[in-house]
Amino acid sequence: MNVLRTPDERFAGLPGWPYAPQYLQLDGLRLHYVDEGPRDAAVTALCLHGQPSWSYLYRKMIPVFTGAGLRVVAPDLIGFGRSDKPEDEAWYSFDNHRQVLLRFVETMDLRNVLLVVQDWGGILGLTLPLQQPERFTRLLVMNTALGLGEVGEGFRQWRAYSNSQPDMAIGRLFQRGHPQLTPAEAAAYDAPFPDARYKAGVRRFPNLVPDGADAPGAEISRQAARFWSTQWQGDSFMAIGMQDPVLGPPVMEGLRKLIRGCPEPMEVAEGGHFVQEHGGPIATAALRHFGLN
Repeated sequence: MNVLRTPDERFAGLPGWPYAPQYLQLDGLRLHYVDEGPRDAAVTALCLHGQPSWSYLYRKMIPVFTGAGLRVVAPDLIGFGRSDKPEDEAWYSFDNHRQVLLRFVETMDLRNVLLVVQDWGGILGLTLPLQQPERFTRLLVMNTALGLGEVGEGFRQWRAYSNSQPDMAIGRLFQRGHPQLTPAEAAAYDAPFPDARYKAGVRRFPNLVPDGADAPGAEISRQAARFWSTQWQGDSFMAIGMQDPVLGPPVMEGLRKLIRGCPEPMEVAEGGHFVQEHGGPIATAALRHFGLN
């Protein structure tokens, strides 16, 4: 299997990103993660990104969490950010990505975890407590869904668009949804991908969303839905980017009803799909809700 690794110089001097890279080898692939705050903190925020972003998406939330004394661990999914990028699209599967995340949590021995998820970070991340429920005590969930095997027209349109863009202009995509981004911030979202060969994961992910009852990932997602409805004992907080055309208020309200004890959401009126671009106030509100501020 040919594996690509983005040159380090592409990540030099990114705005709002002073964090030293950390790496872990998992099944022959190098996974990058950020690890900030005290290693012995009482609470660890595990921040999981989606497609086509990377841990840079959490740059406005990390300092809020660490400022409150939390440890923050933010990995890049394989195929994204500073993590290795298999060139063969066949590597990218729901189960492969889920297993990498499970092994990451186990290897890092993360405990008393505040699970922070959005987009694929939630599609995958919301299934993790099934395997290791004792590790997770809090949930911050933003603009995501469980892959239960049903998808809406908005997602089908996004998938069709993505499939028509084999060399997607990622920075421009972010700027369309969040016009306040500076050119340098938009360029930071392009940094992991020197050319189209590096974008196998970007191309593949929309086609991995379970879109039928028997699709890979659908059954484990249904098990996760039952877990969140009947077994979840932790505390939850939801924030919704109200301008998201695919995973916006209707989808999030459906998800909220599945999460036992999830209160009324924080509505970010100007927030789009990548609502972490308004992450400072979200992180502050979540910490206040959890009594961690």
